[in-house]
Amino acid sequence: MTLPEKYLEYVEIVRRYSSRTVSLYGEVLSSFLTYSLGEGVRWADDDVVRVMTTTAIRNYEVHLLGEEGISSRTVNLHLSVLSGFSKYLIRLRLLNVNPVSQVSRPRQEKRLPAFYREDSMEKYFADTAPFASEENLSLITGHDKASVDMYERRLRRLIISILANTGIRRAELISLKIGSVNFGRKTLRVVGKGDKMREIPLILSLCNEISLYLQATAVMVGQDRTPESPLLVTPKGKALYPVYVDRAVKKELGEEGITGRKSPHVLRHTLATSLLDEGADLNSIKELLGHSSLAATQVYTHATVEKLKNVYVNAHPRAKRGGKNGD
Repeated sequence: MTLPEKYLEYVEIVRRYSSRTVSLYGEVLSSFLTYSLGEGVRWADDDVVRVMTTTAIRNYEVHLLGEEGISSRTVNLHLSVLSGFSKYLIRLRLLNVNPVSQVSRPRQEKRLPAFYREDSMEKYFADTAPFASEENLSLITGHDKASVDMYERRLRRLIISILANTGIRRAELISLKIGSVNFGRKTLRVVGKGDKMREIPLILSLCNEISLYLQATAVMVGQDRTPESPLLVTPKGKALYPVYVDRAVKKELGEEGITGRKSPHVLRHTLATSLLDEGADLNSIKELLGHSSLAATQVYTHATVEKLKNVYVNAHPRAKRGGKNGD
């Protein structure tokens, strides 16, 4: 096993990074080593250590920004991966210092988190309410096309409901089990990054929607399901996968005419922004979202300030007149 392979195993098993993150780290290391050592070879460990220098990494940064035209944000990601790999080599006593620490990072503009308007989401839930109702449940009778269509519509609506009302990540949604829902306590047990478990309160309407969905699943799937079975499944009883969730979000919000990027993460941003607007404290939002540090949560304060600026400019009498003549 080569040094890069050992490092990827380390971040997966010891650091408990997600499979997606490990894959991304592998792509970055491969990109850097291909640029520095050439393509189509199995790099020797001595060569890998040899190219982990400030000069080589600085040249790679210039290559990404110039020849590849990659954004500053992505270049910073590459540098962070190389820094982590360097620290790993230092632990193995193969490097003395971290070469990335001497490389200037490209400046990047801070992107405010996108979110959906509250009235748009309220309209979505009102318009799609029939697909989550008990009355509509009788339309799901088996595997005929009408039943499949109705089941999928109920499933897509529940995907939006859970994401919008709990703020969980896409991977967390997919990993939910039937036993993750405690209907008595009205809570949802979520396993987040690093296998950290947290409990999220559920509103009554969401509890009812999940309960009705489970009844629909019993008819549609027709198999014994246990508390360890996936909570959300396709009409064939298979666990959801990332592309399915992404398509469900795009289809549901797109049909409602909601503009902007349509993704599970924007629903997460929307909940956080709404909670902050309603006076929730940052620490509570941090715990709800499963952030490891308060800094990750503080980005939502910027979005709230931007909204406040817009309200100020549009409503303040002096702002509307441009603040002229001391008025």
